[in-house]
Amino acid sequence: MTTITADTPQTTAADTGFIAIPEKPARLLATAGGLLTVISCFLSWTWTAAFPGDLTVYGYPGGLQWLVLVAGALTTLFGLASYGIKGLGWLTPAGADASIKLSALAAFATAWYTIISITVQLGGVVNLEPGGYVVAAVTLATALGALALPFRRPALEPADPDDGQWDTFKHNAGNVWATVKAAFTTRAASPARALPSWAEILLIAAVLAVTLGIFTYGITTPYQELFIGFLITAGFGFGALNKAGLVARFTNLTAKHRNVALVGAFAAAMAFPLTQTDDQYATLGVNILIFATVALGLNIVVGLTGLLDLGYVAFLGVGAYTAALVSGSPNSPFGVHLPFWAAILLGAVASMVFGVLIGAPTLRLRGDYLAIVTLGFGEIFRITMNNLDGVSGPDITNGPNGIANIPNVDLFGFDFGASHTIAGFTIGRFANYFLLLLLITLIVVMVFRRSAESRIGRAWVAIREDETAAEAMGINGFRVKLIAFALGATLAGLAGAVQAHVQYTVTPEQYQFANSTPPNSAFLLAAVVLGGMGTISGPLVGGALLYLIPNKLQFLGEYQLLVFGIALVILMRLRPEGLIPNRRNQLELHKDLEAPTVLGKAGA
Repeated sequence: MTTITADTPQTTAADTGFIAIPEKPARLLATAGGLLTVISCFLSWTWTAAFPGDLTVYGYPGGLQWLVLVAGALTTLFGLASYGIKGLGWLTPAGADASIKLSALAAFATAWYTIISITVQLGGVVNLEPGGYVVAAVTLATALGALALPFRRPALEPADPDDGQWDTFKHNAGNVWATVKAAFTTRAASPARALPSWAEILLIAAVLAVTLGIFTYGITTPYQELFIGFLITAGFGFGALNKAGLVARFTNLTAKHRNVALVGAFAAAMAFPLTQTDDQYATLGVNILIFATVALGLNIVVGLTGLLDLGYVAFLGVGAYTAALVSGSPNSPFGVHLPFWAAILLGAVASMVFGVLIGAPTLRLRGDYLAIVTLGFGEIFRITMNNLDGVSGPDITNGPNGIANIPNVDLFGFDFGASHTIAGFTIGRFANYFLLLLLITLIVVMVFRRSAESRIGRAWVAIREDETAAEAMGINGFRVKLIAFALGATLAGLAGAVQAHVQYTVTPEQYQFANSTPPNSAFLLAAVVLGGMGTISGPLVGGALLYLIPNKLQFLGEYQLLVFGIALVILMRLRPEGLIPNRRNQLELHKDLEAPTVLGKAGA
C-alpha cells in the first residue's frame, strides 16, 4: 500500500523503497518479522542477572524485553492491516506503510540498544544468550523489510552548476530530507465509521486508561537503561500511531465529547497516586503537575495572544513568596498565619498586581523588545528577593536562604502533610498534594477554556495573527494584551502558592530564566511550544515531558542538557507545530493540509 500526501505533488513514475526488495516479500518480511520479534522477547537475552531487568528467563519477558514486545506487536498489527484483513482496517485509517516503518524502527532501536548495553556493561558479546542474537537478527530483518516498502519519491531538482560548495551541500541535504520525509508520509485519514455515543465514550475511557499506564510506567522506571528504552519505544510508537491516523481519530472523538474527555482525563490522573506505594514517584508527579499547570497559564500569553514573555517564572515566584510570608513560617517577619485558601488567593492577587504593573508600561512594545523587558523583570525579581535580607535591603525574604519551614496545608481539618487511608488505599503527603494540584489544574483548565472561547479569546487570537489588522477592526490591542498578561500572571501565582507549601522552602534560585532544573522561564516557554501553542492538552503534555526527561537523564551529568537540547532540536524539526497542535498553527506550518470548511474550527 503506497501512502502519498499533497506535500509531494511532483513525483517520479516508479514507487520504490529505500532498499531494493520487491513489495510483496518486503511486506511479508516486515509482518512476519514483527511476529518473530514478539516471540524472541520470550527467550533469554543474557545469562546473568547483572544487567538490570533480569533478561535471563525463558518464557517470561522482563525489563526492556517488554518494550521490544510492544513494538513488535504494533508492527505485526500494522502489517496485517496492510493486507486488508477484515476487522483490522480501523487500525490504519491513514495507511499502514509509514506506521509499519516507524514501529519496526522502534523494535530495532530498542532491541539493539539493549544488546549493545549488555555487551558494553558486562564486557563482551559472550554475555549474550542465543535469544540476544535472535532478537538482534529478527529486528534488523524486520526493519529492512519495512524500509523496503514502497513510497513515491519526490522529483528532485538538479543542483545549479554556479552554486558554491556550501550551496550545493544545502541543496543535496534538502533533497535527502525531502526523500526521507516522503518515505514516512501518509495520506489524510479516511472518515471513521460512525459509532454509538456510548461506544465512543468507552473508547475514550480505554485510551485514557492506557495513557495513564504508559505515563505511570515511564515515571516509575527504576533504572536508566529502561527509561532510555522507554523514550525510544514511546517516541517511535507515537509516531507510528500518528502516521496510522489513530491520533487524529482520537482527537476528533475528544473534540466531539469534550466534557467527557476532560472528566475522564482528570479521573485517570486521580488514579495515579493510587498506583504508588511510596512518595518517591508521587513527589515527581506533584512537581510535574506544578510545571505543567504553570505552562498552561503561560499558554494564554504566548499561545493565544502571541506575546513572547521570558520572565514568566517571576510570577510563579511572586505567588510562592506571598503565600510563604503569610502562611505562618517562622522565617516570615510578618508573623501572620492565614488559612490556606486565603494564602493562595493572596498569592494569585499579588501576581496579578505585578502583572498589571509590569504590563501597563511595557505592552505597547512588540516582539523582541517585549521579550527583553520581560526577561529583565524576571532577573529584577530574583535579585530583589536576594537583596531583601536585612543587609542589602529590608529583612523580608531572608535573602538567599529563602523562607523555610512553611507549614503543611490544613484545609477544612484535612492535614495534607499526614498519611490517610481512604477505601483501603493509603494516601501519603505528596499524593495528597497531587490531588490538590489536580483541583488547581482543573481550575486553570476551565479558566483557559472559557477565556479562549469567549469574545476576549477571539480578540487574543486576532492580536496574535496580526495586531495592526486587529486594531483596525476596532480591537483595543493594549487592553486585550494587558488582560492576557494579568490573567496569565494570576494563574502562575495560584500555582506558586501551592508550590511553596509542597516544597516547604522558597528561595530566589528557584526562579531563574534558565538553569538545569525546571521550572524556569526557558523550560516553560519550551513546554508551550513543544506541546502545542494555543491548546489545553499541549502545554500539559509538553510540561510533563520537559520535567520528566531532565529528571531521568541526571545520570548523564554535564552532558544532560546537551543531549536534551539535541533531542528538542530534532523534535521541533520533525514536528514544528508541537505534539498536540492547534489546528490553525498546523495549517500555517503545513500548507499541504486541507483547510477546515468553517474558519472557527481552525483554532479548535
